Amino acid sequence: MNLLSSILLSASGLTAQSERLKVISENLANADSTSQTPGGDPYRRKMVSFQDTLDHQLGGDKVSLGPVAYDQTPFELKYDPQNPGANAQGYVKMPNVNTMIEMADMREAENSYQANLSAIDAAKNMLMQTVGLLST
Repeated sequence: MNLLSSILLSASGLTAQSERLKVISENLANADSTSQTPGGDPYRRKMVSFQDTLDHQLGGDKVSLGPVAYDQTPFELKYDPQNPGANAQGYVKMPNVNTMIEMADMREAENSYQANLSAIDAAKNMLMQTVGLLST
């Protein structure tokens, strides 16, 4: 595999982690979103998966975002009879988003994103050194 291919493969990792961060931020933004209809379901947490696809042109596996799934963890009930989403007993279903889990996922995505940036930077530096050697 040449250096340009390694940059392109790392860039696919950057794109996948960027999409993962978008889903995490959506989960965090909706952590307190309840239904507006009595007894209705609130926001359900989304989870990402990754898949690799062989790129024959680059000679390696690119990573991409796989299907986004919904977390089937049951909703917690909170007593709030004033909420428009409260059922007849006054309980509201709360989203199944755990901010601590989302923050841990965000940290992991950031670390992976940074690792891909470092790999791109190392390949770029090697390319620059190669060009420097060829021009002398």
